[in-house]
Amino acid sequence: MKPRWVTRGVVGIVLATFFSDVGHEMVTAVLPLYLVSVGLGPAALGLLEGAADLLFSLSKLAGGIVGHRLEKKKPLATVGYSLTTVASAAMALVTSAIALGALRGVAWIGRGLRSPLRDFLLADEVGPTHFGRAYGIERSADMLGAVAGPLVAVALVAAGAPLRVVILVSIVPALVSVLAIALMTRDRSQPAEASEARSEKAKRAPLPRRYWLFLGGVLLFGLGDFSRSFLILLAARAVAPGSEASHGALSIPVLLYVLHNLVSAVAAYPVGRLGDRRSKLGILLGGYVLGVVTNATLAWSSDAIAWLVPAIVLSGIYVAIEETIEKAACAEMLEREQRTLGLGILASANAVGDMLSSIFVGVMLASGHTRLAFGLPAACGALGVAWLVAFAPSIRPRASG
Repeated sequence: MKPRWVTRGVVGIVLATFFSDVGHEMVTAVLPLYLVSVGLGPAALGLLEGAADLLFSLSKLAGGIVGHRLEKKKPLATVGYSLTTVASAAMALVTSAIALGALRGVAWIGRGLRSPLRDFLLADEVGPTHFGRAYGIERSADMLGAVAGPLVAVALVAAGAPLRVVILVSIVPALVSVLAIALMTRDRSQPAEASEARSEKAKRAPLPRRYWLFLGGVLLFGLGDFSRSFLILLAARAVAPGSEASHGALSIPVLLYVLHNLVSAVAAYPVGRLGDRRSKLGILLGGYVLGVVTNATLAWSSDAIAWLVPAIVLSGIYVAIEETIEKAACAEMLEREQRTLGLGILASANAVGDMLSSIFVGVMLASGHTRLAFGLPAACGALGVAWLVAFAPSIRPRASG
């Protein structure tokens, strides 16, 4: 018998997350090596991913603001999934860097737009006592999709498919995600005890001070939280220096990326379950510390596979903690009517950090400054830890009923 909190809507969101990420990660797995193969290096990857993160950030904020004013969140969430599906597959039909960047940007706009709306729908399906588990299982689905996607990409390349075909085939799982969100999720009615007047008052109320203090730590840590696509590039360099552009160099780096995502998938639900029982802030701080250790390891030993593999595993764990607990803590400290806006701002702050960090890492790697490329992100992560420790008494949300 399935737990009572695992509703049709929860299953629909989990399926949409899984299949959408299968399609997205098929593209992500081949993108760094494809760029190298056409004469573009890590700086281009950093700029491309950084620009996508900027659009991701703005669209997450837009999704939060628009969703804050809409009673029905599902239609706009479905539009977001559809945008990502079409734009990602269309990358197979163009060759110029500008066109690739534009379509990558549109795909990320769709991902950003749907993000706070989906997160609101998920929180609405479960009670506050299950926020951690709900976001944990959704993150597990995301990471399992990030395992399946690269494996499908590797299989297609091994069978002789051009990288462009891999990108085109990504439309198949992505279309399944659109159907799942459209047919299985729902907009719940406002709770009976919450009157329309109370709901409008809650929407107009400012977000609480502890939320903004929490956001400050998230943003500082996020400045060191670069795109995980760089792990593929680092692995390619460590395994076969100078051959990043060859198809033969694809398998091991992508499989290491799969390992990263598999670790995250396995860790996310237990982390969320623990967050429902213990201090979410304490668990998040532990994850942030792991992130600092990961980046410090990359700064000093990213060229050695013996050090890179443990760093990839640590990265998978801390990403699971970060992505699960940040949203669970945010949903817990906000009123229902404030959640779409709050989750949108949270996601936008993360995307801003990712954008700036990705651009910096890409430029530094292209210049040969590997230690600085990952050392500064480690320092930013440490600042995020220090911020949350300093303001912990003010941030810690009230116990859920």
